[in-house]
Formats: sequence, structure tokens, C-alpha cells
Amino acid sequence: MKKNRMWKFIKRLLLFTLLMSIIGLFAIYRYYFQDVLKYETQVYTELKTSDLEEYTPLLLGLMMQETKGKGKDPMQASESLGLAKDSIQDTSKSIQQGVSHFKDVYSYGKKQGVDLQTIIQSYNMGIAYIDFVKTHGGKHTDQLAKTYSLSMVETNPELYTCNNNKKNFRYPYCYGDFTYSKKVMKKTKYFEILVPLKHNIVGNQ
Repeated sequence: MKKNRMWKFIKRLLLFTLLMSIIGLFAIYRYYFQDVLKYETQVYTELKTSDLEEYTPLLLGLMMQETKGKGKDPMQASESLGLAKDSIQDTSKSIQQGVSHFKDVYSYGKKQGVDLQTIIQSYNMGIAYIDFVKTHGGKHTDQLAKTYSLSMVETNPELYTCNNNKKNFRYPYCYGDFTYSKKVMKKTKYFEILVPLKHNIVGNQ
């Protein structure tokens, strides 16, 4: 009897420890993502105007990759307007433009029949990446992104240099980040699974 009681006590203790660990993990992630989470409602609202609200976690993942929700241009949307980095100095305008840019690449990507990862990658590399992928099978891969990046570097080698740092993981593929889509998808999963959202809509990805 004593052994049974001891075993039950140990099991309960282990379950309690596991539960506390899970709660602690959620709290840590919540704190880590709080600068992005404060923009959730605005991102959702902007997407909803085009019936794309299901991509709220994806856009938050994208913001997390770009700036972790910090600064005046949390979506890093200035360059999509042809402006210098961080030209936008208003967070609301940044989100409006970032969502607008995503809508553009999403719409064009769907029209061209490419996969979602290509659409995400084009947020970083530009809409022409969609055309490139379409002519190479329609699905994004790191190797395709590398090939495209190198072709862009060759058009302006003085500009795309990775700051002449050969230890940079992107070198010599210094146009954009060929791992961008993969990183955004990973962060999107955090928002879909680990961080409870007010608008908990998981897209068909």
C-alpha cells in the first residue's frame, strides 16, 4: 500500500511539474512576442478588408522576423514604396503598407500559381521572385532563392555585398535572405500554436 501511495504521489508530482513547465513556457513566449502581439488587432483589421484575415498569424510571424515589433516601421514596409529603410515613421502607416504589400504579392502569387512560401519569400526579395519561381517549377526552395539572389547581385555587385563580410551566412547570396520564408513560417507556427491570439484563425497553409 505504501508503495502504491508513493507511486501515485510521484506521478502527481511529475504531472504538476510538467504542467508548471508548460505554463511557464507559454508565459515566456508571451513576453518574448509581446511587442508584436500589440499590433494583432490592427493587422487583423487590415487583412479583413480583403478577406485575408486568416493570415493574421502569418503577418505577425513576418513582423517578428522583420523587427520583433520594434521601431516605427515594424513591418519594414518603407522599401516596398521605393523608399529608404525606416523612412516610414508611423507604426500604423507601416502596418497599412506592410499588409498592402502582402496583399499585392499574395494576389499575384495566387494568379501565377506559386506556393505560399514563394509568396512569403517575395515579401523579402520582391514580386519578381514570383515570376522566377513560376518558370522553375512553381515551388520555393532555398536553392532557387540562392540562384535568384545571385542573379540580382550580378546586376549590382557594388550594392549587394553583405558588407564585404564573407563570414555572413548569406554570402555570396547577398540580395535578400534566401532563408527568409523558412524563418517566417517557423515564427508563424509560434503564433498559431504557442501564443494564444485574440483572432485565432489558422490559415490553409
